[in-house]
Amino acid sequence: MSERWKYQIKSGGLWGVFMVLFMSFYELKEKPFSEQLANPNNYIRAFFYIVTGIFLLGYFNWKQKVKRENSEKK
Repeated sequence: MSERWKYQIKSGGLWGVFMVLFMSFYELKEKPFSEQLANPNNYIRAFFYIVTGIFLLGYFNWKQKVKRENSEKK
């Protein structure tokens, strides 16, 4: 696996997992955690947060990292 994909999965995946946990804790006022786990929509939302984090946020973070590394070399 290339360095880019490793970085994207690490940075974007962490963001996705953080958002899933944050939204679950935020919704504890409305629904208990066990109800949230039983709801299939929760898993669909988690999938989209993680995929969005990996492909969008991870990509833009990678671009910034490459840009920063290139500017440090000059």
